[in-house]
Amino acid sequence: MDELGARAFAAARAMVGARFVPQGRDPRTGVDCVGLVWAAYAEAGRMLVAPAAYPLRGWRAARVAAGLTAAGFGETADATQAGDVALIALPARQFHLALIGPAGIVHAHAGLRRVVEAPFDPEVLRAHRWRLSVREE
Repeated sequence: MDELGARAFAAARAMVGARFVPQGRDPRTGVDCVGLVWAAYAEAGRMLVAPAAYPLRGWRAARVAAGLTAAGFGETADATQAGDVALIALPARQFHLALIGPAGIVHAHAGLRRVVEAPFDPEVLRAHRWRLSVREE
């Protein structure tokens, strides 16, 4: 198991209950799905290149993938590891990010207006997975 990924997932779990705020990047004031991933990796010791002014819906998959690549993630088909990011395609060209753990995910749930931990569901199992490079900065 990748230690950085495990630390990021643990950091995300510590954010469960934080408010959902569009464009939010600080768990004390609120995060969205992108902010949750970026804040979790920052807490784990890796500062990521953050996308600027992203919409919550309307981007095509290629643009979302480009943002993940710019941050240092690469798509993976290897066995799932804690800290992998699930890129979940939702209806209406909306994409959602979640951090994967041993038995489920942590994500910023817009409908519930907070960060939650949930067991795996079919959408997550079909999602493209991205893993942060373990290179040191």
